[in-house]
Amino acid sequence: MIIETAARLRLPAIYPFRFYAVSGGLISYGIDQTELVREAASYVDRILRGANPGELPVQLPTKYQLVININTARMLGLTVPSSMQLLADEMIE
Repeated sequence: MIIETAARLRLPAIYPFRFYAVSGGLISYGIDQTELVREAASYVDRILRGANPGELPVQLPTKYQLVININTARMLGLTVPSSMQLLADEMIE
């Protein structure tokens, strides 16, 4: 609903997760959810092997993704600079 409303109003929008850009949003920039799940699985493994959860360090995300939907940019009449395209982890066409 958010993506549809932004598109109808011709508003460029940045979203926090990749699936928004894949679903038609202009840009997403946020944590790599796959990496986050891997880290969580590592913690679960350590706990199941006997580690005390209270002694495990708090970890922050270390990998972020920039995803640009070129089709949406064209629809909005925007040109994505080549410098930004080079920084993108994924370009959706």
